[in-house]
Amino acid sequence: MKIKLLIFLGLALAGIRGMSAPVDIPPLDGWTAALDEAIGAHEEYVAVREARIEALRQQLARTDAEATDYFRLNAEMYQEYKAYICDSALYYLSRNLRWAQRHEDREAADETLIRRAHLMSAAGMYKEASEDLEKVIPSELPARLLPDYYECFRHLYNELGMYTQDTFRRRRYYDLSARYNDSLIQALSPASAFYLERLEMKAAASEQLEEALKINDTRLANVRSDTPEYALATYHRSLLYRLLGDREQEKYYLALSALTDIRLAITDHASLWTLAQLLYEEGDIERAYRYIRFSWSETNHYNARSRSLQTAGILSLIDLTYQAMQERQNDRLRFYLWLISILSLLLIMAVIWIYRQMKHLSIARSHLEQANEQLQMSNHIKEEYIGRFLKLCSAYIDRLDAYRRMVNKKLSGGQTEELLKMVRSRDVLDTDLKELYTNFDTAFLHLFPDFVAKFNELLQPEERILLRKGELLNTELRIFALIRLGIDDSSQIAEFLRYSVNTIYNYRAKVKNKACISRDDFEACVMKIR
Repeated sequence: MKIKLLIFLGLALAGIRGMSAPVDIPPLDGWTAALDEAIGAHEEYVAVREARIEALRQQLARTDAEATDYFRLNAEMYQEYKAYICDSALYYLSRNLRWAQRHEDREAADETLIRRAHLMSAAGMYKEASEDLEKVIPSELPARLLPDYYECFRHLYNELGMYTQDTFRRRRYYDLSARYNDSLIQALSPASAFYLERLEMKAAASEQLEEALKINDTRLANVRSDTPEYALATYHRSLLYRLLGDREQEKYYLALSALTDIRLAITDHASLWTLAQLLYEEGDIERAYRYIRFSWSETNHYNARSRSLQTAGILSLIDLTYQAMQERQNDRLRFYLWLISILSLLLIMAVIWIYRQMKHLSIARSHLEQANEQLQMSNHIKEEYIGRFLKLCSAYIDRLDAYRRMVNKKLSGGQTEELLKMVRSRDVLDTDLKELYTNFDTAFLHLFPDFVAKFNELLQPEERILLRKGELLNTELRIFALIRLGIDDSSQIAEFLRYSVNTIYNYRAKVKNKACISRDDFEACVMKIR
């Protein structure tokens, strides 16, 4: 992640070095993604600063309060806290001021007073800052502290002009700030970075924006992208593009400045909440809300009254707009939820209807399969019995022809008595009937080879039918075999088996009484035998 951010900043800085001509900035999703990633990892950057602070705190704990190193370490603690936690920075400056007063070190005291006054003016403590500056005698200041002294007054009057409600005082404060700025420029070395910063701001105030951009190019060329100076220079550049009316460049450099602030764990910054305001004005409410909430949490951590006042207004506005947007989204979600519920209900009803139709279709298909199976079985039965019938008819025709020739021979030979004796006998009829039933039994058992065993399963164990040796079917089995073939009319069965209808009825009733299942279901179960 850090490598990505360094590459991103490196490319940005490379583009900046092309003098003051506008650079081709990355698309919105590119730099916002880098900024979002940095916000997600800001705890890691805070941990780095906290580690430095803890190391200094341990050194202080081991240092004599009267030693010179004590003053130096307090000053380093102030530098760590200056852009991190305002009241902690003031605390360490106050410790140094007491040290300087105890040691009657006027230069150290003046330096600390100027630093404290500058920090107080940035935090909105204008009266306290003025009181500290009144204690400093400028004529007695060493040359190295004069720029800091002028900068402190410039900053104080600029802040007063920015936040006063009195128009007359505002002009006066801004005029005093400009005068101190001129004195500051004269006191600074032209080679210093601070000199270039003030020169840029003066050019911008005089609407010499191209000149200001060139100075900013120089500033950016002389700083690394991982320093507070870079964050400040990119923020100043965004202000120049605001004056030029270039909204995209302004947002881009605000993002670079905010990105650097976050990576350096700087909580005293204006870049991110200014960027949030611009995004809000463009209608990017969600991203603006995310940035302003993070900026607000950082501002609270910095704990400076003026910074809270600066962000409170835009925070409130973005927050209300975001809440309204969320409410509209919730309304839409509720509408979609109702719509989805109704559609789900309709879908469930459709599924139930389809299920029922499929069930009916399945039942119909099952019935159709059974009907097809029965039809196939019927066709098979018909084919089997037609074949047997044709064979039997052919045999009977041959037998009748032989009988005809025998009768003709007997008559021609005058053997009438013997012929009458043959005609009066039932042997031929009984033989033919036996052959008919044997053919029927053979054909039936060819179609239903397990009929006897499965039929016996429908009877009580002690009532099951045992066939004699050589029997294929007996009369009882033959009756129900005909029923299995679809002939359930007792008169037709009686005609085929040469019994009376009453006898057939008694057989059927007798077998049903032996069943191990319901009498009413017995014949239906016989029909199911395969």
